[in-house]
Amino acid sequence: MLQQNEMRVRFNSLQFAIGQAAQACSAERNLPGELRSCIQKLDKQSDNMVGLMAGSDGERIQRILGDMEILGKRAKTVCSSGLPVSGQLKSAVNQLHGELCYFRECLN
Repeated sequence: MLQQNEMRVRFNSLQFAIGQAAQACSAERNLPGELRSCIQKLDKQSDNMVGLMAGSDGERIQRILGDMEILGKRAKTVCSSGLPVSGQLKSAVNQLHGELCYFRECLN
């Protein structure tokens, strides 16, 4: 299990990756709606976790991260489905998914 300061570092990396993906979404034209929805939900979940990170509700953090990981995997699937998505957005989504998986793995 991660120490509190290590958890904050991982969470900050995750927030940065989500921000990068959201920014890349904003720059895209003709973005698939499902991809936009996944990124928006991830951004909202990240905001919801900010308060939890100060506390010690590890079970709730794990549950939210699990939900976020599903959204991240879906976003990654949409990016690789052949729909027109820029390389920048694909890269941002892959980074985001990797951060989610790593954070969740570190918590176990």
